Amino acid sequence: MRFRISRNRLPGISRRHFLATAGAGAIGVIATPYLSRAADRPVITSGVQSGDVGADGGMVWARADRPSQMLVEVATNESFANARALPPIAALPESDFTAKMLLENLPARQEIFYRIRFRDLAHTSVESEPVVGRFRTAPSDRRDISFVWGGDVAGQGWGINPDDGGMLTFATMRKHRPDFLLHSGDTIYADGPIKSEVTLPDGKVWKNVTTPEKSKVAETLDEFRAAHKYNFMDEHLRAFNAEVPIFVQWDDHEVVNNWSSSKELPAAYEERNLALLAARSARAFHEMYPIRASITEPGRVYRTLRYGPHLDVFMLDERSYRGPNGANQETAYGPASFFLGPAQLAWLKRELLNSRATWKVIASDMPLSIIVYDDARNKMGSEAVAQSDGPPRGREFEIADLLRFIKTSGVVNTVWLTADVHYAAAHYYNPDKAHFQEFDPFWEFVAGPLHAGSFGPNDLDNTFGPEVKFIKAPGPGKQNLPPSAGMQFFGHVRIDGGSGQMTVTLRDRADVALWSTTLDPKPA
Repeated sequence: MRFRISRNRLPGISRRHFLATAGAGAIGVIATPYLSRAADRPVITSGVQSGDVGADGGMVWARADRPSQMLVEVATNESFANARALPPIAALPESDFTAKMLLENLPARQEIFYRIRFRDLAHTSVESEPVVGRFRTAPSDRRDISFVWGGDVAGQGWGINPDDGGMLTFATMRKHRPDFLLHSGDTIYADGPIKSEVTLPDGKVWKNVTTPEKSKVAETLDEFRAAHKYNFMDEHLRAFNAEVPIFVQWDDHEVVNNWSSSKELPAAYEERNLALLAARSARAFHEMYPIRASITEPGRVYRTLRYGPHLDVFMLDERSYRGPNGANQETAYGPASFFLGPAQLAWLKRELLNSRATWKVIASDMPLSIIVYDDARNKMGSEAVAQSDGPPRGREFEIADLLRFIKTSGVVNTVWLTADVHYAAAHYYNPDKAHFQEFDPFWEFVAGPLHAGSFGPNDLDNTFGPEVKFIKAPGPGKQNLPPSAGMQFFGHVRIDGGSGQMTVTLRDRADVALWSTTLDPKPA
């Protein structure tokens, strides 16, 4: 549902006062005297979220515990003076009681406060307590921009451990007050059960918060939904979501590890229909995140998000249109070598060509040149783009075609951001070091996991000439380290409004700046 509010600018905002009403535990729950005193009020179960924010608006989201109506108030001040009450929308069992709304016609570069309640459909005089969230709309002029990115949450059996402080990377990222989070995928691990305890190599015990649904792989629609709701149980994640919009894409673990049409499901799955599992996962994914809906292709993940004159973000979907995972050694382009697929590739070219932003960030859910095996144990098959050194083959044809187009079309200032491999890295792509050389130099930055096992480093494929400028990974014999080992990583991007310079910093969950570089924009 869409709703427009006026662009009236109201007095400034005190972050301290806002945070007093939107703390990590309560997430902005404010008791108000006009609410019903009924003991059994609706409950907002998973905090609030905003997402896909632009210069004139963004999505807001919440979930209730019963059939109800979501009631949203919007203001540009902390007191909600002159707030606009928006028309109610239904939260029904068919959507697992989730509801989301697109707010439009908001003022640019403005702190927006929203307050959400739910009205019980069975007892319309009974309403939940409100939950407050906020987001900042994108600038319409050349202002500073700050955002964070990363991926991989609750993977490899590392869930919410109160003894370790929970999902601490989200608390660390929140301190930077970013304009948004670019979530690079693996938002959940639908294929990864969460056990109550995991014994570590040193004999210590990692203790997870558990739920019945997360004790097994996700197969039913409700189990896919429950995997997302499990993550929302973490207080740091909920507090982050209440303050920082999300730009989200998916990868494989939203369905099952290394998901493609050739996937052989493990024995743990009673449901053997992979297409059905993917459909259920996609529905849960779109229900659980404030992602703008596509009219032309309902359920589409790839999209362009414009964040002012300095930044366009191109969110890719490298799952839905790929060919089957295999050797990835095709010598001619065809369905077996699809990665983005022809339609998405054509869309990306058009969007890049039409972009007038200083920086064009390509949000890829998988890295370009890091070799990721489909069968990691036996080092066989290809899960990502890369497979081995040499000229382009298989899925590399699409990347070669795209890089050639960027060069010949005069598109400048492209930067690739990704996660997936569970370590941090910075790669400079140098055509002088590449087998395929028809491209301009560019950077790719890798950050993750946000809260999962740490792995790597992986081998690199030299087709596109990647030079490793930085890497931090556990190393041989130290794979799948728990979050408590500290090797949880995120990236932080700052764009200077005046100069247009982009500074990229790779950080760990303790907020240590591990490596940083500043990129000068090239004139268009």
